[in-house]
Amino acid sequence: MYRADDITLAAGGRLLLDNAQASVAPGRVTVLIGPNGAGKSTLLKVMAGELKPQRGCVRLEDRDIAGLAPVVLARLRAVVPQRAQVAFPFTVAEVVAIGAADGRGAADVVRRVLAAVELAGFEGRAYELLSGGERQRVQIARALVQLEQGHGAGYLLLDEPTASLDLAQQVLVVRLMRKLARERGTGVLAVLHDLNLAAMAADEIVALKQGRVVARGTPAEVITDVAITALYGVSTRVGWAPQTPFLLPQSAES
Repeated sequence: MYRADDITLAAGGRLLLDNAQASVAPGRVTVLIGPNGAGKSTLLKVMAGELKPQRGCVRLEDRDIAGLAPVVLARLRAVVPQRAQVAFPFTVAEVVAIGAADGRGAADVVRRVLAAVELAGFEGRAYELLSGGERQRVQIARALVQLEQGHGAGYLLLDEPTASLDLAQQVLVVRLMRKLARERGTGVLAVLHDLNLAAMAADEIVALKQGRVVARGTPAEVITDVAITALYGVSTRVGWAPQTPFLLPQSAES
């Protein structure tokens, strides 16, 4: 289990997280939702160990991450940021191999993880020439190589992995999240803005507003007309297709 308990974080005189909590279990997908500025990415960065809270703790497999050496933490969890910058003309294989502890990575491992993210045969392609969705999946492959340095399936943290992607690429990334959880037993924690994608991806949804967790549960429990209106201040109508809730925002004139 990977969990954050009672997290409080302030910066620049502003309270970013207020007693926030979130968790993800092996083989499960937890999605953080909420309006802009709610604290979603901040909470993910706290759980990743990139930010240190003023109060509360993050425990990974019953160990406080504050006491873990960076190399140990890297073997247990991998992070895919919203935008990963690659400054040099690397091939896809070279970017994926960055996830290896020695910076190289065996060719068969690179091929295997690329196949897992539906990019088989992309090893020699120039990273800079890929589409946004392809780049995102290469970064996920890089994270999977990183997790293979440790023991077990590990945890994958994704910050808005579908941002700026077209519909087909969004669905591919969501399908990949589910596949990693189901087939590899990886615990996946993701920040998503699109509530329909969140409903497709999540076993559990954690809703934040102004740094506080205001709802937690299955997509059916969290994505309701009342809850989403309270969270975003927008009238909505939730439907079902067929067992997953989907959202239809209503215009002000409706």
